[in-house]
Amino acid sequence: MTLFEVIVVGHVITGVVGLTAFWGPIATRKGAANHRKWGKAACYGFLGAGALAIAMALLSLYGPEYRHPEIADRTLFDGLFGWMMLYLGTLTIGFVDYGLAVVRHARDRTALRGLRYQAMIVAVVTTGAWCGYFGVKVGHPLMVLVAFIGIVAMLIQQRYIWRAADFPRGTHVGEHFRALIGMGISAYTAFLSVGLIRLIPEHVFNPAIWAGPSVIGVSLILYFTIKGKRANAPKPSGVRPHPQQVGDGLV
Repeated sequence: MTLFEVIVVGHVITGVVGLTAFWGPIATRKGAANHRKWGKAACYGFLGAGALAIAMALLSLYGPEYRHPEIADRTLFDGLFGWMMLYLGTLTIGFVDYGLAVVRHARDRTALRGLRYQAMIVAVVTTGAWCGYFGVKVGHPLMVLVAFIGIVAMLIQQRYIWRAADFPRGTHVGEHFRALIGMGISAYTAFLSVGLIRLIPEHVFNPAIWAGPSVIGVSLILYFTIKGKRANAPKPSGVRPHPQQVGDGLV
């Protein structure tokens, strides 16, 4: 078994853990013990899968073996399975890092301005910018789209980190939620690429398949954001929200 094959096996194992556990925090009550347990499992799984995705991308770009000779367009292969995979792995780790950090530093946002967190955001933006540029170069809009989404997400995070005025209480929970949904989007997209090229190689460059995780993930973000706003909306005088409603919202 080659080094690349060993990494693929590790990526599959950690990815399955993350992809399975990812739905636990969504289905359980926010802040409860089960929510935290499922969330930790998903984060650790995705951290491993993201790191191994980066390793696979670098081996695809610079490794000694000529991978997947059945794919004739080698430039597009480098783009999707090299630069885009590198970016998605970095983006996944970046979302995990930020999603956990906003909860850890909920009482002190300024901690997120340190070099340790800012370097991660810079790495995501840099790899995303190169992925987008390469996508323009090879004429593949999917690479441009995923790069744009990730860079915009990083800018939104920076707005939360660097804004001088205080945010309303509980804003960090919404940041935590959106980051970890983003983690799922990037991980599912990257994980699809590994399976697609082996199961249905004729559809490996089909943008409709690759766009699936983004459509589902953004829909979840919109759904829970609207649900959270309704739960937090001012109630008529004398009416108190049921505890379960508050628990299921972004508070």
